[in-house]
Amino acid sequence: MGVITDHLDLWGAAIGGTLVLFFVGGLIALVLGFIVGAMRVSPVPIARTVGAVYVNWIRNTPLTLVMFFFAFCVPVLLRQRIDPIILPTIALGVYTATYVAEAIRSGVNTVPVGQAEAARALGLGFGQVMAFVILPQATRSVIPPMMSVFIALLKNTTVAAGFSVMNLGSVRFDLSEQGENQLVVLLWVMVFFVVMVLLLGWLQRVLERRWRIAR
Repeated sequence: MGVITDHLDLWGAAIGGTLVLFFVGGLIALVLGFIVGAMRVSPVPIARTVGAVYVNWIRNTPLTLVMFFFAFCVPVLLRQRIDPIILPTIALGVYTATYVAEAIRSGVNTVPVGQAEAARALGLGFGQVMAFVILPQATRSVIPPMMSVFIALLKNTTVAAGFSVMNLGSVRFDLSEQGENQLVVLLWVMVFFVVMVLLLGWLQRVLERRWRIAR
């Protein structure tokens, strides 16, 4: 326990950095992923093409390269200094959005096509069909894969450690410089991640149970 109690400020900063990366990156991924997912199932060919290009291009690029582009290339293009945590967080959101979009698309595809056609026959537009007919039915099937995406996002936050962002992925290096046993530090990092993943699993069960009751 001395590894933690003797360095509470460092652990606090590391956990705080991980949570910022996770929650802000997750919010970006949800918003952008929802937009791209809607484009992927849109009846407009151009929208489907743009969505497919975005998903296939970003998803097939290693996260490290995506983060490298945001961390080093974007400041050069914008010609200004940016807080080190902002761009890696955006990179996480942009990368994870592709998986969110595919989870939404798979959930939408579980809803029978006839229901969307019937809604359009009643005069509903694409947005209304998605909001009132498709998404309410697709939500239940989307929850498990969506939680898997966010668990992956949580673990991917450690990649930001290589781009000068303080988080649980970088705490080992900082503590090793102060003479702490690296193996013990890594074990504690593992414990923190296991606890957070268990919390996400608990949230998944709560959401699934609540949706099942609502139906």
